[in-house]
Amino acid sequence: MDRAAVEGPEVWDLIIKSRQSFFQLDLRDIWRYRDLLWLFVRRDFVSFYKQTILGPLWFFIQPLFTALIYTFVFSGVANIPTDHLPAPLFYVAGVTAWNYFSDCITKTSTIFKDNVNILGKVYFPRAIMPLSVVLSNLIRFAVQLILFLVMMAWFGLIKANPEQPIHFTSYILLFPFIVLLMAFLGLGLGMIVSAMTTRYRDLQFLVVFGVQLLMYGTTVIYPLSSVETRFRHNSWLIKYNPMTPLIETFRIGFLGQGTFSWGLLGYAAGITASILFFGFLIFNKVERSFVDTI
Repeated sequence: MDRAAVEGPEVWDLIIKSRQSFFQLDLRDIWRYRDLLWLFVRRDFVSFYKQTILGPLWFFIQPLFTALIYTFVFSGVANIPTDHLPAPLFYVAGVTAWNYFSDCITKTSTIFKDNVNILGKVYFPRAIMPLSVVLSNLIRFAVQLILFLVMMAWFGLIKANPEQPIHFTSYILLFPFIVLLMAFLGLGLGMIVSAMTTRYRDLQFLVVFGVQLLMYGTTVIYPLSSVETRFRHNSWLIKYNPMTPLIETFRIGFLGQGTFSWGLLGYAAGITASILFFGFLIFNKVERSFVDTI
């Protein structure tokens, strides 16, 4: 008698099938592999500053020195206004938000190339890789946020300006939403670029300095109010950059100075949702055959 007939049909806990639709996101698989997601997050965080002398202190050193240089060049030499805020605090706020967004793009954009040895040998939901980048960068963002809060306390208590006091506003309640938008925007753009770099390697060089140039198109080193005053006809180039309302909301929530608009914030949310949607579509399409092209 046939052994299979005696024992009955085999029952599998998990059946791996090829994705039938570009719109299939496999969220259940991502949740099933959440332990692996955490391991990737830990790996990214630990290995980034491995074998360095100062280690995690670079989380504080980088934004602090960047803010000091910006204070000297843009505030001291170029005399660019900072919405009546202390220049170092103004720049740390912008740099902290921008660093999280830019790191999500640049590190996600090389996810296939950096992990080709892993991705070509074992199955797991490929979306875990870019998600791990976003989460590991979130830890770095949280550490730099502590630096920002310490500087805020210093300027608010020790070097307080009675005419322009530093204070929290009700817009700080939007902070979790702002962080979520920055993460999703960086994730969506990073997945689009990572999918394209599997065929066109030149794009990874374009991303490096392209993100740096894009920073000057946001309100990291100048306030939106100054742009609207000096460049009324061309201010839309800065205003409709989706990162601009996020940084401005971040500043006005924590520091009490900035430009807020529900319309611009809704616009940024819509652009972010669209980019994230198309990013997942392109990522799902490319992940099927990236091993053959990379």
